This record gives sequence, C-alpha cells and structure tokens, in this order.
Amino acid sequence: MSKRSKVCDISQKTKQIVWERDNHCCIICGRLGNPNSHYIKRSHGGLGIEQNIVTMCISCHYAYDNGYDKELKDYIKEKTRHYLKKNYGKDWNEEKLVYKKY
Repeated sequence: MSKRSKVCDISQKTKQIVWERDNHCCIICGRLGNPNSHYIKRSHGGLGIEQNIVTMCISCHYAYDNGYDKELKDYIKEKTRHYLKKNYGKDWNEEKLVYKKY
C-alpha cells in the first residue's frame, strides 16, 4: 500500500470519532449513516482525518460521489463544508485536508 493510500484511508478510530460526532446520522438528511464519506475525495488526495470525514447515508453518499445532479452534488458539498467548518471553527482549513507529497 502506498503512503498516499494509507493517509487517505479512514482508520477505525477516526470512524468512531466521526460516528459519535455526527450522532450516527447522515449530516445531510438525518437518516442512519456510515462515517466513511470524504469531503475532499480520496481520488483528489483527501485525507482520512476526522476534519475531512462525515457520516452519510448510502443515498446521500452516492449522490455526492457518483450522482449526475450537479445541483444536488453542490448542495451536499456546501452543506458538508458548512457542517465541518461549524464543528472545527477557524482551525478548519480545506488546504490541510489534502495529501501533499514532499
């Protein structure tokens, strides 16, 4: 496994923290969800850290990652961004959520 794959993967510890932070529910629709959705996608170097991971139900996660409805994808992205910013305050910075190879 490459270093990038390791840092973009979500550890069980991170999943547990996110699961509890999000009250076991999808942050978009409120249904029961899984703590495995990257705000910044893994394919774009999104790290597997709690500041980049949220709980989403299967439907919302699919719509965000694979959906064809651009308006819905934009809505989910903005709502997720706002949610993470609210939880982490001024310390939350999108640039810190991306793997940088040095």
